[in-house]
Amino acid sequence: MIPALLSWSGGKDAAWALHVLRQRGDVDVVALLSTLTEGYDRSSMQGVRDTVLRMQADAAGLPLLRAWIPQACDNAGYLRRMAQTLDEARRQWPGLRTLAFGDLLLEDIRQWRQQQYAALDWDCLFPLFGQDTAALARQMIDAGLRARLCCVDTHRLDAAFAGRAFDHALLHALPAGIDACGENGEFHTCVSAGPMFRGALRLRQGDTVLRESRYAYTDFEPAS
Repeated sequence: MIPALLSWSGGKDAAWALHVLRQRGDVDVVALLSTLTEGYDRSSMQGVRDTVLRMQADAAGLPLLRAWIPQACDNAGYLRRMAQTLDEARRQWPGLRTLAFGDLLLEDIRQWRQQQYAALDWDCLFPLFGQDTAALARQMIDAGLRARLCCVDTHRLDAAFAGRAFDHALLHALPAGIDACGENGEFHTCVSAGPMFRGALRLRQGDTVLRESRYAYTDFEPAS
């Protein structure tokens, strides 16, 4: 079994990657790895709260490693912080050298990850890459994955989609040209249930705010 860290944003693709890797039987996901922004205490892309990330990790039965990056972080700063966190992971799990990602389609992103992490002596694994995203979205939903849209790029998709459930009704409502999994950055999700979790998370939906005059973020927090 190959030990691996799974990049964890709090969204559906990372959650499904965990499910797929556990089914494969040749990879042992030993922990989740999240990048969070200092001062916000949220995942750096999705904006998922640290408290929710920790709930997700607990539901997955895995420890959560957190790489904290400053606001307005450049690539060099990101890699420095990530290298520190990866070194800590290797001290905890000797022999660990594989990072898994839930990327689906974008070849330039995959190549960037491979190049950047190879420089840190890490291999990259992409268990979902190249799949038909429309079919994959339906498969996720049919298997019991539950998520809501926590970030919408309003330059690509109407802000009214923020906070909506990731379900068959959403897939039907998406305009032409919008990827069913939001792989081109149209939207991001916060996952609350699925076959990768021991039980469903109880989350409360909060306000939706527009940031940078572009991104509509919907807040989710523990219900209790």
